[in-house]
Amino acid sequence: MRFLHAADIHLDSPLIGLSAYPDAPAELLRTATRDALHNLVELAIDERVDFLVIAGDLYDGGWKDFNTGIHFAWQMGRLKRAGIPVYVLHGNHDAESEMTRRLSLPDNVQVFPSAKAATFELPELKVALHGRSFKTAATTEDLVPGYPAPRPGWLNIGVLHTALEGYAAHASYAPCSIAELQAKGYQYWALGHVHEHQIWRGESTIAFPGNLQGRNIRETGPKGALLVTAEEQEIRSVEQRFVDVLRWHRLQVDASDATRLGEVSRLVGASLEHLLAHDDSGHTLAVRVTLHGATAAHGELFGLEAQLRAEVLAQAAAIAGDRMWIEKVVVDTRPRESAGQLAARGDALADLQAILAVADSDPDLLASLKDDFDELLARLPPDISPAVALLEDLRGARFAELVRATVPSLLARVGAAE
Repeated sequence: MRFLHAADIHLDSPLIGLSAYPDAPAELLRTATRDALHNLVELAIDERVDFLVIAGDLYDGGWKDFNTGIHFAWQMGRLKRAGIPVYVLHGNHDAESEMTRRLSLPDNVQVFPSAKAATFELPELKVALHGRSFKTAATTEDLVPGYPAPRPGWLNIGVLHTALEGYAAHASYAPCSIAELQAKGYQYWALGHVHEHQIWRGESTIAFPGNLQGRNIRETGPKGALLVTAEEQEIRSVEQRFVDVLRWHRLQVDASDATRLGEVSRLVGASLEHLLAHDDSGHTLAVRVTLHGATAAHGELFGLEAQLRAEVLAQAAAIAGDRMWIEKVVVDTRPRESAGQLAARGDALADLQAILAVADSDPDLLASLKDDFDELLARLPPDISPAVALLEDLRGARFAELVRATVPSLLARVGAAE
């Protein structure tokens, strides 16, 4: 007996901050979650699985476009024609969605109720699926104690959307522990909510498949579902099967040996070629490049991030065509000279450093910065600021921190221009 375990599809998830990148592959990004769902259905049909489990966050919050739900119903109809039942549990994002309450689905789709945990049975397979949907997004109590006892002699699958212990980066919905799940006596726990794949083997097999399609740079690497094979009451294997259509990567480039902007650009180009040479997926790659290291080029890089990104985009186009998009170039380098070494020079640059050392405590300077940035932020499209951490910091008037962070780069830039 085989089944697919998927979660966190976030169908038609809105792409926050996309307007900040006019060169983005917008159409691919917009349809990526739909394409991944299509691939999941293809996988289920090709593998002739006995059923599909979706462990929460099928939709994405208050998203009200009913075409999203209609598309899901169409995909579930494909599974109905193939004789594959689907068991859906609503997570925190689904609880906020209009579609979970008002949209009719094909009769091969069973949805776990939210009032209390329930069990769906497949007698011909001797499989019992136990689960409880979220009624509201803010479901913060432990749901596991309310799940039914395992059916003796059957394969018992618990379906749960949860912030399992140890995942502080994820909101604490329906928290529980591995020990608690193991003690329940089910053979398999099909979890959702955490967007990274993870698996624990023991008396029970406990697994997060991760989300179906990475949607931003926080969700890197291949994404997909789990193909689970069982025999009677034993889980024999759990295999990752990737169904994503676009992959996000973080690329670290050491710029220590570079002395000029052009050399940094060439180092990035070599790293992009290496990434492409070792990726055989055929997917479009969305890449964030981060430059690091103590480098003589640090001063020249300060203020020229936009020019550097343009050069890197040109290299990516030459290397990979439309298979690679540069989401951002982050300059995280530092100057070769320390503050102490600069002060020991005893020249005009050392004097400038001494002046700037107290700039973060100058109330007139900080007030002037606030006025300037308030005017700038007022002109930006509303969806950009939440997507850019620095802009959110500026809205919080953290100008003293901005001055402290900027001074070493500014001094390096002045020094490079000598």
